[in-house]
Amino acid sequence: MFSKACEYGIRAAAHIALQSEKGFRVGLRDIAIAIDSPEAFTAKILQQLSRNDLIQSSKGPQGGFEMTPHQLKTVMLSDVVSTIDGNSVYTSCGLGLRNCNAKRPCPLHNEFLEIREKLRIMLETTTVRQLAEALKAGEAILKR
Repeated sequence: MFSKACEYGIRAAAHIALQSEKGFRVGLRDIAIAIDSPEAFTAKILQQLSRNDLIQSSKGPQGGFEMTPHQLKTVMLSDVVSTIDGNSVYTSCGLGLRNCNAKRPCPLHNEFLEIREKLRIMLETTTVRQLAEALKAGEAILKR
């Protein structure tokens, strides 16, 4: 449903949020290891998140990535998804067909409408901080 970049973006944001809650800034290498992602790919994803003000980036020996208290309260999963994948997750066909629509539906069209709406609601009502809290409580993982 999400691109690999988006999956890594959500995982990276959750890891950064968890570390930020503890008062730590986290480096690229540590993030890549924590989310089981190639370092160069992770760097590109973090750059997108930083450019869109979803995370903070600072350079230098004490640099790294973090989320401000305001970002922890306000950054929703939908922000991460739209930054990396755009809004296609809300509009694309469940079977990947280009011409699927209400007039010419694929076999999954009507059922997939419900699924996409539930997904939209979940993404728009879940903060990255909530993922971090689940990680902190041991209720979730970021690696396979």
